[in-house]
Amino acid sequence: MKPADKLPRWAEFGLLPAINLCAALLISGAVIRLIGESPWAAFKLMAAGAFGAQDSIGYTLFYATDFVFTGLAVAVAFHAGLFNIGGEGQAYVGGLGVGLVCLAFGSCSPWLVIPLAIASGCAFGAAWAFVPGWLQARRGSHIVITTIMANFIASALMTYLLVNVLIKPGQQSPETREFGPGAAMPPVHELLARIGISFAPSPFNMASLLALVACALVWAFLWRTRWGYALRVVGQNPQAAVYAGISPERTIMVAMTISGGLAGCLAVNELMGSQHRILLDFPGGAGFVGIAVALMGRNHPVGILAASLLFGALYQGGSQLSFDMPHVNRDMVILIQGLVILFCGALENVFRAPLAALLRPRAARPSP
Repeated sequence: MKPADKLPRWAEFGLLPAINLCAALLISGAVIRLIGESPWAAFKLMAAGAFGAQDSIGYTLFYATDFVFTGLAVAVAFHAGLFNIGGEGQAYVGGLGVGLVCLAFGSCSPWLVIPLAIASGCAFGAAWAFVPGWLQARRGSHIVITTIMANFIASALMTYLLVNVLIKPGQQSPETREFGPGAAMPPVHELLARIGISFAPSPFNMASLLALVACALVWAFLWRTRWGYALRVVGQNPQAAVYAGISPERTIMVAMTISGGLAGCLAVNELMGSQHRILLDFPGGAGFVGIAVALMGRNHPVGILAASLLFGALYQGGSQLSFDMPHVNRDMVILIQGLVILFCGALENVFRAPLAALLRPRAARPSP
């Protein structure tokens, strides 16, 4: 980035992402107009589908919880100078850890099963991410290539296990038997009902609290501990890190391990909070959406929370839109989501230079 393109913090973390989002929505609106529908009506339907009813809000927050975990996973690795695009596979294998605990101890008390399942999901995801981290640190393998390959391996492994090993006896669908009652993450609407508050049923569950705790812990780790400082130094200048006595190799492995553990927590929300069994492709692309969430949130937990809410609304509102507008099918909804990812991710700096020039004090602007 050129020094002249540097933005104030409020513009860097607030105004620029908002401009990118508006650009994506404008182009999406133009595409919707070309197919004969009203962009304004479409966006109103999306907003109503995401926030217009209690169950819609529940689904939006449920999807957003997934994206918080994967966004944090990408952000931690990014601060170490690593581009972890293996969140999908790490979440998938994390689901194996969660599922094995839930299948084995599902009849026990939730006070035992839930912490054990969370720890197992983190451990399985962390172990899966450690391998690319070790290859990067010790063998110089590129983290992007190894995490892509790990995604495919995780998918093949889970398919084999669900088809040949863990499948429920007597059924053809590749999924396990249902977990026991002790392995259910408490739904929010049931907890609210206990204190007299009525809320529509939805998959929104207490894994959202775990996501908030993860945000707080990531923030404290990165900006309030010496280990987080070392990780950020390695990400910004590995040579300076070596000069300061910090081991880039060890830091890379630690960063990837933490990243994988965060991605593995997605399975707590999906499997214990919604599906109550292990089934094929339960991450549903959330590992890849986490990349856009981290980029849009500027790799900060607060920004990731906001970006996760946006993408949760796009997922839930897009589903409603595809029902209510006959010409806007699921592929069109994916196009809108893709444009948001494009402008908030790959093209996030398109408007940086003009915005920096606009915000630059008049005295500092070059004379014509």
